[in-house]
Order: sequence, then structure tokens, then C-alpha cells
Amino acid sequence: MRFSDKVAVVTGGAHGIGRSTVQRFLDEGARVAILDFDSAAAADLAAAAPGRAIAVLCNVLDPGSVDAAVASVAERFGGIDVLASVAGGELPTDDPMDEAYWDGIVGLNLRGPVRMIRACTPHLTASRGSIVLVSSVNALVAFSSLAYSSAKAGLGILAKNLAVELGPSGVRVNVVAPGTVRTRVWDDQEGGADRLAPLCPIGRVGEPEDIAAAIAFLASADASWITGVTLPVDGGQTAGPLTIINHLQRSEP
Repeated sequence: MRFSDKVAVVTGGAHGIGRSTVQRFLDEGARVAILDFDSAAAADLAAAAPGRAIAVLCNVLDPGSVDAAVASVAERFGGIDVLASVAGGELPTDDPMDEAYWDGIVGLNLRGPVRMIRACTPHLTASRGSIVLVSSVNALVAFSSLAYSSAKAGLGILAKNLAVELGPSGVRVNVVAPGTVRTRVWDDQEGGADRLAPLCPIGRVGEPEDIAAAIAFLASADASWITGVTLPVDGGQTAGPLTIINHLQRSEP
């Protein structure tokens, strides 16, 4: 019950990693605001924890939507102790260098979290709270997806700068960098997420609950002397090239 009497805001909280993060905070005693563009799915999740979870429509691409959502949460719950910025993802494109595509990717994966941080900081300063941003192993090694990788990499240096800037106010800022995780983005892909299991030394792809556990740790008092770090949670995918080499050798006829 590390989050008893705490209020957590989770963006992208209706699905996947965000949904598991919401559940983890609830299980550990928090009141949780589920911010998502999919208001119906967010409402369904909130209904399972009446009085302790609320669904708030939020589009992180829209500064006005972000400000209104955060104000609504603070009014309803009386403050904010944790921001878990999970919302993000790839976008379809035929041209990975297209200007509009880059604007969309950066807007969703970097500027969106910045908007959330800006809106939540006064409340987090008052509560001496914590920020956890969700990046990707794509920010750490070259796994393709140039725009996505670049935007996610920006979260790491953002966290370092904010850790220095907000530290004197008691606010910690950290990043979780998931590897391959079994979420709905894999549903229509041949072999699903499990086709990448051989690239994980630990022998399996991640589950949303694996990432939620790391987010909860970094947000909690157990990590009270940790700030400005990026924690890979990837089953060893970024540990080194040996796993990939071994996989390719085993795949040879």
C-alpha cells in the first residue's frame, strides 16, 4: 500500500501499459485519474473502482485539453502526487522523413508529456511528488523507427534536466524504457510480440504488468533517492548484441 492517500494521474490509462499502471496504483492504495482519448474505455476501467478512480477525457496533443483535464483532477481529488506519462506510440507513414509525420510523432511522444508536466508541476511541487515518463528501448539503441526513437530519446534528457530543476522542490523525475511488451499494437502482426522473444535473454517478451511494476517503484518512496535516471525494463534486450547474434546463428539452415 505504498500509495495510500496519494493521487496518481496516468495518461494513456485506458489500454495496455497505462491500464496495468492504473490497476497497480489502485492495488497499492492510490486514487487514480485515468486520462485518455478513449473516454469509453477509461470510464469502464474507472467503474471497477468507484470513488477511487475517475475517467477524464484528455488529448495530450491539445494544450487546452491537458490543462482542463489536470485542473479537473486537482479539483476532484484535492491535489496530485504522481504523474505517470504513458500515452505515446507510433503513427502510420509511407515516408519516415515526412514533415507532418515527424510533427505528429514528436507531438505525441515528447511534446505531449511536456504539456502534462507543465500542467501538473504546481500540484507536484505542493505535494513533493514524482513524475515517471514512459520511453522505449528505441531511445537507447538503434531499433529503427527514426522519428519515434528520436522523440522517445528526448524524454531521457528531459528527465535529467527536470530532475535538476525540480529536485530542490522535492519532485523526482525518472523514465522507464520498455522493451517488447505484449500490447494491442502487436495484435495484427504476424507472430505477435512473441516472435521477438528470442531476442530477450530472459526468454520472454514483457507484459504490461512488468512495466507497471517499474513505474510504481520509481514513483514510490522506495525510490526516494533516485531521480534523473532511465531504467530499461526489457528482459535484457539492450544488454548487448550477443543475444541477437545467437538468435541469427540458431536461425541459419
